[in-house]
Amino acid sequence: MAPLFLPRGIRNNNPGNIRLSSAMWRGQRKVQADSAFVEFESPLLGLRALMVLLLTYYRRHDLDTVESIINRYAPPHENATDHYAESVAKQMGVQRRDVLDITKPAVMASLARAIVKHENGKGEWYAPELYAQAASLALGKDK
Repeated sequence: MAPLFLPRGIRNNNPGNIRLSSAMWRGQRKVQADSAFVEFESPLLGLRALMVLLLTYYRRHDLDTVESIINRYAPPHENATDHYAESVAKQMGVQRRDVLDITKPAVMASLARAIVKHENGKGEWYAPELYAQAASLALGKDK
């Protein structure tokens, strides 16, 4: 069990803080102790879930900017969305309304890394290689 002083998303292996719902994620723990957020078996599978969700926004909802993605991911009725989008864009080195191609593993990893930092506080929670591996899994290149 992870120490309680770690952020909830890190303790749950859910660094994107994906809310618990009827959806069943690959790697979701069979027993969910957290009543609000999904708990994953490993950080890799939690990162993969975050990236799959981002791909869904991109492919199904045509969201292709930091601003549009974050507005859906962290809606204004729950978050300071403007601040969130600005923080993510700055960490990625892009403008909020720059068009992104998140089907490129490096772009997806950069977006996920910035979201993880915003969700869990400053610091490098995971190695770049873990983000790259999760991007590969999310994009179906894990054969």
